Amino acid sequence: TICLIGGDRNLLLTSAASNNQWSSSLFSLMPSWTQKILFKRESSITHPLHEDLSRPSVTSEFGVTFQKCAMVSTQRDPQVANIRLLINNTNTPSASNLSDLVLLDNITGLVVQGSTGNQTSDGFQVFRKMFLPVGDYYAVNYIAFINAKEVKSNGNLTLPAQLTFNSSSLVFFYSVLFQPPNYNNNLISLPSLEVADLNRADAELEAHRGQICRDVIALSLKAMVAGDHLPPLLEKTMSSTFGSLFAGLDGEVREEYKRKMVALTAECDLETRKKMEIQARREAADREEAEELLNRVNEKSASEYRSLLDNLHRLEREHMQRCLLVKREEDFAKAYRQLAIFQRNEIHKIFFTQIKSALFKGELKLETAKTLLLDYSKRQGEIEELMDYLQANKKYHLSQRFASRECLIRNIRISESRAQGFLNTAAAQLISLINKTQRAGYLDENQMRILLDRAQAEVLSVRHKLENDLKHEKKKLHQKLMIRRRQEMLLKQKEHRKEQLSLDEATRTSKEIGPYLRQRQALLSDGEAASEGLMDRLDVTAAEELKGLRESLTEKAVEDLGRIRHGALAQELWKLDVPRLYVQRLLEEQSGELALRTQQLQQAERDAGQDARESLRKTRQKLKEELESGVAAQRELRDQERLVFTKLLSLPLSLSEEQLHEMKQEFHCCFSQLDSSLALPKIRTRVLLQNLQSEWIEAELLKLSQALSVPEVQQQSKMKKQRCKTRSKIEVLKQTVEDKIHIFEEPISEDIIEKAHGELLLERGRQVKAQENKLGEYIAALQFQKADKKSETFEIYTTLLSVQGLLLEELSMSETLTDSACAQILESRSSEIEELDRKLESELVHKESSRQQQAVLNRQRWISDGLGLLKEDGEMDSERQMSALLWQALKKCPRLIERHNQSLREELQSLVVFEDRLESLEMDVFLNLYSQDLRLAAYLSKLTVVPEGLLPRLLNFLLPASSQNELLPVLESIREKYSEDAGESDSNGEQTDSCRKRKHQGSWQALESKLRQDLINRGLDMALDACRKKESILKKPLPTRMRPSPSRRNSPPKLSTEAVSEQDSMNYAAVETEDALGKGEKIFIFTNQEDTTRPMHACPKKKKKNFLNSKKAVGKVQYSW
Repeated sequence: TICLIGGDRNLLLTSAASNNQWSSSLFSLMPSWTQKILFKRESSITHPLHEDLSRPSVTSEFGVTFQKCAMVSTQRDPQVANIRLLINNTNTPSASNLSDLVLLDNITGLVVQGSTGNQTSDGFQVFRKMFLPVGDYYAVNYIAFINAKEVKSNGNLTLPAQLTFNSSSLVFFYSVLFQPPNYNNNLISLPSLEVADLNRADAELEAHRGQICRDVIALSLKAMVAGDHLPPLLEKTMSSTFGSLFAGLDGEVREEYKRKMVALTAECDLETRKKMEIQARREAADREEAEELLNRVNEKSASEYRSLLDNLHRLEREHMQRCLLVKREEDFAKAYRQLAIFQRNEIHKIFFTQIKSALFKGELKLETAKTLLLDYSKRQGEIEELMDYLQANKKYHLSQRFASRECLIRNIRISESRAQGFLNTAAAQLISLINKTQRAGYLDENQMRILLDRAQAEVLSVRHKLENDLKHEKKKLHQKLMIRRRQEMLLKQKEHRKEQLSLDEATRTSKEIGPYLRQRQALLSDGEAASEGLMDRLDVTAAEELKGLRESLTEKAVEDLGRIRHGALAQELWKLDVPRLYVQRLLEEQSGELALRTQQLQQAERDAGQDARESLRKTRQKLKEELESGVAAQRELRDQERLVFTKLLSLPLSLSEEQLHEMKQEFHCCFSQLDSSLALPKIRTRVLLQNLQSEWIEAELLKLSQALSVPEVQQQSKMKKQRCKTRSKIEVLKQTVEDKIHIFEEPISEDIIEKAHGELLLERGRQVKAQENKLGEYIAALQFQKADKKSETFEIYTTLLSVQGLLLEELSMSETLTDSACAQILESRSSEIEELDRKLESELVHKESSRQQQAVLNRQRWISDGLGLLKEDGEMDSERQMSALLWQALKKCPRLIERHNQSLREELQSLVVFEDRLESLEMDVFLNLYSQDLRLAAYLSKLTVVPEGLLPRLLNFLLPASSQNELLPVLESIREKYSEDAGESDSNGEQTDSCRKRKHQGSWQALESKLRQDLINRGLDMALDACRKKESILKKPLPTRMRPSPSRRNSPPKLSTEAVSEQDSMNYAAVETEDALGKGEKIFIFTNQEDTTRPMHACPKKKKKNFLNSKKAVGKVQYSW
């Protein structure tokens, strides 16, 4: 990350990943992230008339120039500024295409006119450009009025602008070619680069997933047309609809991605700015406090303390930046994961919605829809297995790539060490030659000093020439390697694209899904292996060429030093009368020593290289095993979730076809989230490690601060007794700062790493469990809604029967109807109920027989499919016929098991739907019966001439828990039936009704009072019963010896206990009382012995009764009034 502020270079925290193939190679390793920030701070607006206020442009090392210019006119009030933002991607050798450009422009104090940017509430406007090729530029122009209140006293208004973009030109050897060699930084940068590549791999896999899902849907429709299950015209219509909906989904996802990225970038930048400001204030306070003490100490101590304090502040900033970085990575990864899950769920939703819509319109038959949904469910399982394999394969290749890069970096470091050692040996021989000659007595001190100065000057000259040559040659090598890499990668991409087009063409003509999935898997796997092989070969070639370049230049430098030693230095020694034979003998000895040292360095390099290659081989073997185990574990997880779905279906459920489709859709949404993205677990591990490390640092700093206060007290007491001198305060502060530095420099311990990995596994388990709970909650909600609706209906029907009983009782007591007439009404209703019951029973028997016949046919079909699978022809070796049969059986066993499980799920689904059909049939009969009872209630209310408003009050008394909205439909239905009966009455109805009203008025008032008093009495009885039960429980505690003694390590001691007697046993195994804080308030803890000992399976299962029989019983009780 590079930030330019007023010409100074400071590091800011940011992270992003390049979407280009170049940054996914070894050449993309950089000490910082691939996202660059150019921060144009100095863009001030001042008042001179028409003064051009453009500042020197900010240019990155990759050829990107960013400029903000403003011209202010002071002749108008308010003043007007013409502002221009310019991004120029210059056509330089190091330039590359840019993507995802986000420009944040500060407009505080301006009233912007005619700008296309999106203005934010915190005084910024945002411009975004998706792509900026090399040689192109992007400019923004707008006019703004200046708010005079925001202008500073000196007439300046500072409005910084910030540019963020992704670059594809970041290369691995940039840090090696253009920076001082720091291979430890390169190794530290590898995890960040790995996260960037994992993010890009997740995006690629998600794109493949979406394309495969769409192709599978299209192939399913074609297969239905080929089997004459779907008209071709309808297939074209549905395909067109799916295409338009999927295109709209892609656009929606892209827009949401842009919005999230802009919002997260602004949020993270704001948080970074706040944390940096807080850190800067803390550092300033520390320096100010230290300066007060440093004024009283010597310069040496002050300098040492300042150096230590600066080092501590640097470590604190780096720690804070790492924390912000991993948090930023996590936020971006979670946002992308949410978008990916949203896209998957929307694809499922689109498919199920279109099938439902076609069914509703009558375009699609029910059996055809079932076949489509069954095939879709089967293919989704295959797609998930394919994506699991592709994801594991991608992870394997990426891990192998980074292991190879780590090995290459170590090899380069070894080669660099050998070259440096070779060069240092040759340089040291010059000094050694002079020193040996002086010790032999041929040179005096003055002569030796002069020769040493000349030798050191020659060595520095050779080193300087080597560095310049190495820098120049590295630039040339860098350009050559980049051109070669770009050409070979483009060629490989063209080949892969050609294979992709051929597969797409085959998909348009094919109608089989299985071969398509196998071809897609082979294409992606082979393409991934070929790309990784190419990258690995290019990386190795680049490392070898870099190694050869350094070796050749180092050898040339050593030869130059040898010529100086044999030439100029020997001549100088001979001029000083040093014997020629002595000098020649020393030169020959040094030549032998140099050759021996060269062999030793080469042998050490070979040994280190061999160790590195052996470590790489073991790492690759381990990664291969992890690939196989990961695929197996993911397959086991998928099977487990299918088993959970099967167990849910085996529950006593009743779902309609529509509800079953919704349940399948919810299952697919949960099933598709069982995978784990490549980047998020890695990022989450880094977050956990950083958080645990931060907690450890805070704990250690707290211990340090506590330890500092204790010695001071002890030291004061010792000073009084022993009268010894203590260290000065500056020494104590220096020691404290050194201890803090050691704490920050301490590497992450193994305990923290194990704890982080354990927490990551727990999080993964909780995520899977959450998906299972989500599916279970969805099904439970469906069943609860049905049960609640049915319960409300039955309760209202029971109340209707109670109303009928009250009306019949009133008619009998008022002698409006005779007892024989009332009995005749009850007998007619009973016969009608019996007739409906007989019809229902016969219909249920017919449905059950039809279901059993269909189940037998399905079972026969499943058995024939399994036998057909067993009879599939395969290669047979006559010499090994038995082993071949066993091998084929083992290969077909998983397919047979899957078909058996699929048949079991289909049978359970059919049972669930059949149960719903039976309930629907019963409900239809019940509604018929309910309608007849409504008519009877209306007829009886007409005979009894129920007063206005009395019937709602009666229903309220009988259903006190029901709301007015629930009772209103019942009243409306009775009124409708009453109106129908009233229309059929004679002309003397009004006179008769008035007589009946006077006759029944007193009875109705007495009945209403009675019901109200009964309701009050029931409520009082329930309250009294509850109080009596509570008192009986509290008054019957068990003996002390039968109380449990739970472990309470962290609880406070008991303040008091109350003794209990052994009389009056009860069904509670333990009762424990405590006097809370001595106030007389008791706390009782009960454990029901029966509940704890009774096995769960011992609960008797209630036999399901026909609701008509139960309602007839209820009706008889009500009619007996």
